[in-house]
This record gives sequence, C-alpha cells and structure tokens, in this order.
Amino acid sequence: MSRAETAHAATVTGDPALVAPASGTGTAVRRGDDPATGVPQDARTGSDPGTRAGVGTHNGAEPSAQAEDRIEAGTRAGAGTHSEAESKSWEDHAEAARAGAEAEGEASTSAGPGAGPEIKAASADVTPGGRAPASRAHSPAEEPVAEVIGDGDAARRSAGQTTVDAAPAATAGRAAGGVRAFARLFGSELRLLFRRPRNLAALGALAAVPVLLGVAVRVAGPGDGEGGAPAIVTQIAGNGLVLTFAAMFFLVPLLLPVAVAVVAGDSIAGEANSGTLRYLLTAPAGRTRLLAVKYSSVVVFSLAASLTVAASALVTGLLMFPSGPMMLLSGVTVPFADGLLRVLIVIGYVTVGMAAIGAVGLAISTLTEAPIGAIAATAALVIVAQVLQAIPQLAALEPYLVTSHWNAFDGALREPIAVGEMQTGLLVFAAYILVFGSIAWARFTSRDVTS
Repeated sequence: MSRAETAHAATVTGDPALVAPASGTGTAVRRGDDPATGVPQDARTGSDPGTRAGVGTHNGAEPSAQAEDRIEAGTRAGAGTHSEAESKSWEDHAEAARAGAEAEGEASTSAGPGAGPEIKAASADVTPGGRAPASRAHSPAEEPVAEVIGDGDAARRSAGQTTVDAAPAATAGRAAGGVRAFARLFGSELRLLFRRPRNLAALGALAAVPVLLGVAVRVAGPGDGEGGAPAIVTQIAGNGLVLTFAAMFFLVPLLLPVAVAVVAGDSIAGEANSGTLRYLLTAPAGRTRLLAVKYSSVVVFSLAASLTVAASALVTGLLMFPSGPMMLLSGVTVPFADGLLRVLIVIGYVTVGMAAIGAVGLAISTLTEAPIGAIAATAALVIVAQVLQAIPQLAALEPYLVTSHWNAFDGALREPIAVGEMQTGLLVFAAYILVFGSIAWARFTSRDVTS
C-alpha cells in the first residue's frame, strides 16, 4: 500500500493511527506498532499505552484476567475437596470474594482521579486498547501520549490542566468499596459456616443438653441435684426460667468452648489444608480483610451457640416447669420480665467469653495447616487452664486465666447485679482478644501461603 493509499485509508476509516508502510514493505502498520514486523508494541515490550493502562489501573482491588483464571481454578479445587453441599458454598464464597474486590475497584474508579494510578491524556478518552476513539481522534501532530502516573499531578501540569485535589472523594470511594467487599465476603463466609454439617451437629448437641437436663430434673424431682450448682438446679422445678442459667452453668466450662474451638481452629488452617486459601487471596480479598471476616464469623458462631443453648433451655423450662417471678441467688424475687432481661445479659457475657477463646483458636489456626491440630490445641489449652485454676498453689494465676471468668455470668443472678465482677471478666476477655488477635494478624499477614 502506497503512502497516498495509506492516507486515503486513514481518512475513510477515521483512524489516524495508520502510518505509511516501512521502507520495502507493502503493508500499512498502526502507530505504536513495529514498522518492520507490524507486531504491536504492547505484545513485544508492554510499553504501549494500552498495556500500561491495563497495568496501571490494576490497583490491588480489581482482579486481573490472570487472577480471574486462578480464582476459577481455585473454585474448582475448593469444590473438589468438600462435600456436594460445601462445594456450592465454597463456589459462592470465591465468587463473593471476587465480586467484593470488583465492587471496591468500581468505587475507587468512580471516586475520581485520585482513586489510584491512572492514564492521563489531553482531550482524549483512552480506551482499553490504549488508543483514542475514532470520534475523538487527533491528527498525528496533536495526538497526546498517555502516561502512567502515581498521583496524577505531573501529567495534569504537563497537559496544562488544573490540578484538582480529589483525595477526599478517593478516600470515601475506597472506604465505601471496602465496606461492600467486606459485607459480601462476610455473608458468603456465614453461609459456608452454617451449611457445614459438622457445625450444625455441634449446635444440635448444644441444644440437646438443656432438654436432657430438664428431663433429668423433672424425673428426679426437686432437691436431688448434687454437685456443681445446687442453688440453681434445685430452683428449676420451681421456675422453668432458671433452667437457662443452669444449662449455661453446665455447658460454659467445656462444651461451648469446644464447639467454638472447632470453628476457630478450622478457620484458616482448614482453608490452607484444603488448598483454597491462596485462591481466596488472589481475588484479591486482602489478608487483613479475610482475617477480619474469619474472626467475625467465629464471633457470630459464638453468639449463635449461646442463643441456641438459651432458647432450648427457655422453651424446655417453660414447657416442663411453672413460670412466673424468679428467685435470684441472693434470695430476692424479681418479675418474669426482669428474669428474661437477665437471660439476655448472660447471653451477651457468655458470647464475649467464647469470642476470647475463639481469638486463641484463630491465632493457633494461622500457625499450622492442620485444622485438627489447631482444634485439639485450642481445646487442650482450655482444659489446661481449668486444671491450673483448680490447683490452690497456683491461685496467683487465676485472675489471668480466661476460664476463671466464664462463670462470672452468675453475677446477673444477684440483686443488685454484680457489675464489678462481670466487668473484670469482660476486660480479661478483651485482653485475650486483643493479644491473640494481634498474633493472628502478625502471622497471617507475613506468612507465605503455599496451599
């Protein structure tokens, strides 16, 4: 094609990117292509503006095409390591991580020029291919050069544009996108958590204990309970509401912590063991965000376990025993509504206590890829702490053991409520959450994820 024919073709197509053929060739090439081979610059060196645009706009919140392929591969890998019901849940989980990352990327993009690395060109929109659309094409002399920049200011000054401070809008956009991404991933994690037969079986076992306790008291009659908390057990026959507190007394020392340890110990180690952890991180979900989602799900499960025990005990107690004003451990009788309020206080206190042991299990889960080992280690720590608590010579350690404050919920059964004792327990729980949560974060954000 001659130079005149090339110019005519550029006029007809509206594409000024066509340039005259290289010497000795009869083929027109596009501007930015290698005149000798016709190979696009981006295919050879990656220096074409279009290629740089693809790299520049990938700000860590929006998955690239290669990451999408890895995510799909991870979905298939994860689906192959679970049961049929869990496979669908894990696919939803990976999709939520990807969708959440895309939502954050869209929010950052819509927030303005300051949202991330950009492509800047004077008076021209840059398409994904790196060239201006035909309707807004410039002549070869006027065609601007796209430039990848970090903050956008240098290019705006070179193009004669006024620098606009878009940092507040960019920050707000990233924050909104981060919240939506967290919400999507958190919702997917909860669906996966409560679809697992093992977790449902644990909740079922917890719900069965108050029923068995109520039947035992009903058959044996009042005053036959021995050991533990006779002041509570012997009052069950007089008021079914007391069964809720009695059930908590029996379950909090061991069964409730074990159920939470199963979820917490499996949270990170289970993903690593099944080979799905690295695919969640390529979404990219972000390690801190993923860890926060995992711990939040542990807290939700702790609340669900406490509510399950309380609801089962309340229904069983009201069906098997009389209801009405309740006598507290201090000998004061309070109305039934006041008793229900104290049940809610106990549920909240126990949930925070279980969240503390959940933080311990999460930290252990980041140290290993064997979920069984993490679960066993967490449960073993609970047992060891209770053994240390029972040794009189080690009484100095008792205030620092998380297990020694679990049964302080009985402060809600006194009039007035033993706020000081319960407040001390909450502070100990908060210290455990802070310390072991920090350990989990430091380990998880620095470890090499290979599985």
